[in-house]
Amino acid sequence: MNSIEQSFKVEYDYKLHFTEHLFSKENTLFNDVLLNYGKGNSTKVLFVVDDGVHKCHPNLINEINAYCKAHDTVIQVKDVMIVKGGEECKNDHDNVTAILKGINEKGICRHSFVVAIGGGGVIDMVGYAAAIAHRGVKLIRIPTTVLSQNDSAVGVKNSINEFGKKNFLGTFAPPYAIINDANFLTTLEQRDWISGIAEAVKVSLIKDESFFDFISDNATKLANREVEAMDHLIYKCAEMHMHHIAQGGDPFESGSSRPLDFGHWAAHKLEYMTNYKLRHGEAVAIGIALDVTYACLVGLIDEKTLDHVLGVLEEIGFNLQIPLHQEIEIDQLLAGIEEFREHLGGELTITLISGIGKKHDVHEIDMDKMRKAITMRNTIGQEKVSC
Repeated sequence: MNSIEQSFKVEYDYKLHFTEHLFSKENTLFNDVLLNYGKGNSTKVLFVVDDGVHKCHPNLINEINAYCKAHDTVIQVKDVMIVKGGEECKNDHDNVTAILKGINEKGICRHSFVVAIGGGGVIDMVGYAAAIAHRGVKLIRIPTTVLSQNDSAVGVKNSINEFGKKNFLGTFAPPYAIINDANFLTTLEQRDWISGIAEAVKVSLIKDESFFDFISDNATKLANREVEAMDHLIYKCAEMHMHHIAQGGDPFESGSSRPLDFGHWAAHKLEYMTNYKLRHGEAVAIGIALDVTYACLVGLIDEKTLDHVLGVLEEIGFNLQIPLHQEIEIDQLLAGIEEFREHLGGELTITLISGIGKKHDVHEIDMDKMRKAITMRNTIGQEKVSC
């Protein structure tokens, strides 16, 4: 039999910009981003805004329209849509359909832009809709939470939830650009302020001891919303995530190792089991606590390291108690390990740590010890359970 074989490479590049008051008429950044694409031509743009952001910044739509009018030789605003925010927006196909309908009716083509303004849930959902419309409409992400500015919006993934599984439907589609506007962070609830810090703890634990030391030394400042500490945390965390995507050798996760999902097998399951009452970052903090406890039980780290990690998370403000009380619930949580393997599509690979800044992949889990780790995290604040 004859065969034809062909191989080719596609290069991707995108920029993460940092600014404040993006849609102030004096701020030229957004205009410049589109100007660089359109080379002076007017580009059609569909804005999609998280309803939580709209409530906290009620003048935002007026600012967007006024900004685009002032730069109408470059920006042709077609509509500003408001969609439900939070993780719940990823559970309803109607939200994706609404974005697709807007793209269709407003004539958004592959040389137009969808601009998603919101938290990680909206960024994921809108990005998924943009990626499947016309096989890919250009996307600009404007994340508005700590977690989305330092983690979820700076990557190349888009998704919605299905079959009770987080991110079951999704695409790998790099954005054209990401723009972090620090002003959006000022109106966050405290839960959302600290939630994104969990992703910085995660990446520091598996990649950079000095970054974890920074988080440890500044835990109280971060909890107290000191801007300088948070600005550094977001910049450093985003830089490390983007470097991993570009230099880690597997940007579209075709392999089975996903170190950036440290703490996430349990986090994804806990979000679903609590009907998404847990913020993603809160669930990640619990997942990290669970996995470092397991790492201690199997001898990868000592109790001093375990206590240090847990202490930093608690000082930031995280409640690390797993909100499960019945054996059947623990069984459901443990089933998340197999679901995680299925999501990876092959060999089970769970990232743990063998020290601060030292990732350690395992391909088997001792279920009895993991069950003990869950029990230990359920007794937090009640009694000291030794590894």
